[in-house]
Amino acid sequence: MIRRILASALLALFPIYAVAAVHHTVRHARSHPPRRDPTLEHRIEAQRTRTRLLQYQLHLKRMQLHVATARVNDLQEQLDETNAAIAGVNQRLGYLGAEQRETQRRLIWYARQLVAAKRSLQLQDSLLRRRLVGIYEYGAPNYLSVLLAARSFSDFVESWDDFRLLIAANQRAVRQRQETAKRVLAVQQSLEANEIALQDERQQQNQARIQLGALATERSNLVGLADRDRRVIATQVAAMEDLTAAQEAQLEALIRQRQAEIAQARGIAGEAAHSNGYFSWPITGIITSPFGWRSNPFGGGPEFHQGLDIAAPMGTTVRAAAAGTVIMAQWYGGYGNYILIDNGNHYSTGYGHLSAIYVSRGQYVQRGQAIGAVGSTGYSTGPHLHFEVRINGKPVDPAPRLIH
Repeated sequence: MIRRILASALLALFPIYAVAAVHHTVRHARSHPPRRDPTLEHRIEAQRTRTRLLQYQLHLKRMQLHVATARVNDLQEQLDETNAAIAGVNQRLGYLGAEQRETQRRLIWYARQLVAAKRSLQLQDSLLRRRLVGIYEYGAPNYLSVLLAARSFSDFVESWDDFRLLIAANQRAVRQRQETAKRVLAVQQSLEANEIALQDERQQQNQARIQLGALATERSNLVGLADRDRRVIATQVAAMEDLTAAQEAQLEALIRQRQAEIAQARGIAGEAAHSNGYFSWPITGIITSPFGWRSNPFGGGPEFHQGLDIAAPMGTTVRAAAAGTVIMAQWYGGYGNYILIDNGNHYSTGYGHLSAIYVSRGQYVQRGQAIGAVGSTGYSTGPHLHFEVRINGKPVDPAPRLIH
């Protein structure tokens, strides 16, 4: 989480000055320097200071928004984990309930079997007792009594065998019923112990569900509070963005006025930049991030990418995409080392994350002229060129305007 917040703190790119082109920017100045307006220069610098202060405040507020967004995401993840745990407990409770019902069904069946076995055993015991009472009262049958009672020798053999088989059968039946009763009783006791264990586990699972439910409610409330704070900060960011845009528009107007004064002082005899809306590739490379909405590379959700990211090795020469006058050549917030060129006809081009700057403000450059080198300064994930095309200060997609 800390790594995500630190990365998010590097996210917000400062908006750049919206600069319109001047129709008659010349390459060669007259021998005498252009007339300067100290009051206008002072106003421009003062406006630059106000704009930079607002940009810095906006940057801090965006960092705050990203931290708030990260907190909402983390709390939501915790809530999702709790809900998943509740679902697991409910599933386990359902399984335990089914197992307990099956155990109770088997208990009922074995209880009936035990009752039947006991009844059979009682019947066998009763028969055996009556047999023993008869033997006690009338004496045990012996060889002689059976012989005297028989009408023939075959009757004697048959009666004697029946007598012995009856006694043996009674004894076996009693033993079998006793063994059956013991087995049924053992199974019944095992099932009763299993039922007790199932009841204990169900109680534990119910207690866990109650605790998890309370935790889920607490975390849901925290998510709601964190999301409310995030929305408040997002509203503040939107208001500051509008204010910053208004300040940049004022700065743009002052810069345009100053450029017009410089052009008038130099005259119109020189060569001026008049962009036709098509630009050369500033470097040769692969577009790694196009113009438009994208996932922020530092985390924190979607963002609008105002240019093209073109990958190239560190130190690769960056060339002017069109002729024009350098308006800015300096470190510029999240863009790192940055160059802004007025290309005429209300077009301007920007070059960010440079490792070196070869030109200076006010310098006129030709199309294809070396102006800097690829780097990874500012808020950058690796060596590449951030290239922008603007019309009247508003960013447009450079891709359809690039030619070889």
